[in-house]
Amino acid sequence: MSKVIFKKSSYSYDTLKPTVIELLNDLGKDIIKKNTRVLIKPNLLTAAQPDKAILTHPLVVKAVAEYVIDKGGSVQISDSPATGAFEKILKEGGYISAFDGLDVNFKKFTSSVKVDIGKPFGYIDIARDAIEADVVINLAKLKTHTQMLLTLGVKNMFGCIIGLKKPEWHLKAGVNREMFATLIVQIYNAVKPSITIIDGILAMEGQGPGKAGVPRYLGVIAGSCDAISLDHAICKMLKLDANTLLTNKAAEKIGLTNNPVDILGDFYKVSNFQFPATGSLSFGPKQLQKLMRKYMIHKPTADHDKCEMCGICVEYCPAKAITSDIKSISFNYEKCIRCFCCLEVCPHGALKVKQTVIGKLINKLPSFISI
Repeated sequence: MSKVIFKKSSYSYDTLKPTVIELLNDLGKDIIKKNTRVLIKPNLLTAAQPDKAILTHPLVVKAVAEYVIDKGGSVQISDSPATGAFEKILKEGGYISAFDGLDVNFKKFTSSVKVDIGKPFGYIDIARDAIEADVVINLAKLKTHTQMLLTLGVKNMFGCIIGLKKPEWHLKAGVNREMFATLIVQIYNAVKPSITIIDGILAMEGQGPGKAGVPRYLGVIAGSCDAISLDHAICKMLKLDANTLLTNKAAEKIGLTNNPVDILGDFYKVSNFQFPATGSLSFGPKQLQKLMRKYMIHKPTADHDKCEMCGICVEYCPAKAITSDIKSISFNYEKCIRCFCCLEVCPHGALKVKQTVIGKLINKLPSFISI
């Protein structure tokens, strides 16, 4: 049985810091010792202010960092952002001001090491710093995710894949969300964070995880030594069947699920949480699936009033399905694999999900072919 602890909190540091310290002590006060090299992995997706609910809030990260330093450990804070300069993300996200005078090392993941994560993927490149740290503390953000429904503790470990290797994996997994979920779970299992904390004080609903999502105040942080159990508990909080989150389903298939989960503390259920539209991308006769995806299933589209033609989506698209001219961007829906990386990295919130009337009807029917 895995322990998951919920605690009510806010971003007032006088309230937040003792709450985080209590949570860390309850989860494993002996994990951090003198000279322990601790890597803290927040969600640093892209440059965004804290009130956008895109990044792990800097004060949550600061509280954990101060806890480690007080225990005699050293702190490195790392991620591999989807887009944008690491320094800009730290500045706009409030990290530079929050950590002023604190002895920590901010370092973007740059070097990888080959790690055997198991079948069917075998050896893949994972950030060296994450693999070689004595302790990894995983600080995720509670957000929706247009491709994977939610990005929680397990999904946050995908940030240990460096730079443009991320869209490469999206392309390799294609439209097969279950395969992609398996990859994410195996990366999590390879890194093995000692503690995972999810920042759900200001969460995100709607078309997350980027700037198309909508912040929603939930006033809670939650932690566990097992991110899979933590993700299960968050699903319960949001009144969501745990196996609807494909990383939970993949973990159970691999044999990593520790049921039942012991949920403690300030747990409560959230009403009317707005999830993104997902739905199956593979259905019907195989020879017609590409055509049916093109015309019947939800797809990314641009709000041209918001689009500033920065070209980031064109550059990042793993399937090279986005092109641009002087006036607008356009999508090749035959090539588009519906990973929605473009929504994730758009710095202007100009991309959204569009679903056809036929597609809405189809999503209510069982798939003929499972993904």
